[in-house]
Amino acid sequence: MFENYFELKKYGTSVKQEILAGTTTFLTMVYIIFVNPAILSAAGIPFEQVFMATIIAAVIGTLTMGIFAKYPIAVAPGMGLNAYFTSVVATQGLTYQAVLGTVFLAGLIIIILSLTSLRKALIEAIPAPLKYGITAGIGLFIAFIGLKMAGIVVPSEETMITLGDLTSPVTALALGGLFITLILMARRVSGALFYGMLITAVLGYFLGMLNFNGIVDMPPAPQFIHIGEALSGVVANGLYTVVFAFILVTIFDSTGTLVGVSEQGGFMKNGKLARTKPATLSDAFATSAGAALGTSPSCAYIESSAGVAAGGRTGLTSVVVAGLFLLSMFFSPVISVISGLPAITAPILIIVGSFMMEGLAKIEWKNFDEAFPAFAIILTMPLTSSIATGIAVGFITYPVMKAVTGKGREVHPLIYLFAVIFLIQMVFFPAH
Repeated sequence: MFENYFELKKYGTSVKQEILAGTTTFLTMVYIIFVNPAILSAAGIPFEQVFMATIIAAVIGTLTMGIFAKYPIAVAPGMGLNAYFTSVVATQGLTYQAVLGTVFLAGLIIIILSLTSLRKALIEAIPAPLKYGITAGIGLFIAFIGLKMAGIVVPSEETMITLGDLTSPVTALALGGLFITLILMARRVSGALFYGMLITAVLGYFLGMLNFNGIVDMPPAPQFIHIGEALSGVVANGLYTVVFAFILVTIFDSTGTLVGVSEQGGFMKNGKLARTKPATLSDAFATSAGAALGTSPSCAYIESSAGVAAGGRTGLTSVVVAGLFLLSMFFSPVISVISGLPAITAPILIIVGSFMMEGLAKIEWKNFDEAFPAFAIILTMPLTSSIATGIAVGFITYPVMKAVTGKGREVHPLIYLFAVIFLIQMVFFPAH
């Protein structure tokens, strides 16, 4: 059944490979079911409510992506967007229900935009240098996340970032896991990324860094917000710029990840992506459903690149991720311990970052009007910790560079439109 529906033979994969890939993606992103509630509970939403909302939104978005779009890309409530959500509640003195209303409304608008040809046209309109820059920028971003998680690099007042204490237990374990996984990769061991995490986890257990206090726990019941009251709060407080910010960042976070991971996996053909509509609807459905249950907007996850690097090539990978998210609500004691030890997943993010550099060879570096916008994206994404900001910088600089070199007609009108929108958004109401 799986072989035929997902055309595993066509994509040179197998059920086993897809399961390993899905497990790899899940383990690199499962932290969200604990981190998201921790962030949003500061806005007043009960921890248990966000815990269930996060899982259900991830299942809805990832299943939509897997079953209908058939891509190995997972969807879940996004980091950054949750922090923005909390800051809006804190700084504007609003109820969390009203801000959830902005998320729900944003999700509905994104659904409408996804049902039109706009998001597909946008993906196809992005010039090749920007696509390669987005992929590489995401690669550096997730590698940087891995380095920070492992403590290999730490903040510094003098230089902003400096080398961490390599002798600290977590950092030493992460380095050990990194070299173990690199050896497995160099030896071309099938499932090297997954087995690298497994070996690192076993080492962590025997070193006393994993302490399990139970295995199974019954999940809390999901809770719905009152949508009518939430939407009336949006109107009463005039929260339209917040809605716009959520729409823009959600769309471009997901678009960037979709383009980056698709380029990495070889899913894009001649700059076009098949089954774009269900792929772009996945984050929209998850955002609206998640808002109704009590969480911030959802987007495609950059950690999906770990599953693609592990051999995931079809939607079966995403179905596995969704299934593991469902199971996670019953195994929260175990998962909380594993996700709380960053040394397990940090090496994978560092290695996958290197895989995403391949497209840089396709950029015409001697052609400055194409090279600089790509460079700007690659530089900005990891330094701002925002995919959307990196894309915004690329969208603004690319048409400017083309226009001043007399090549303005080569730029798609959508790029000009979004360059103006991004400029306004970044200056007047940044979402980060």
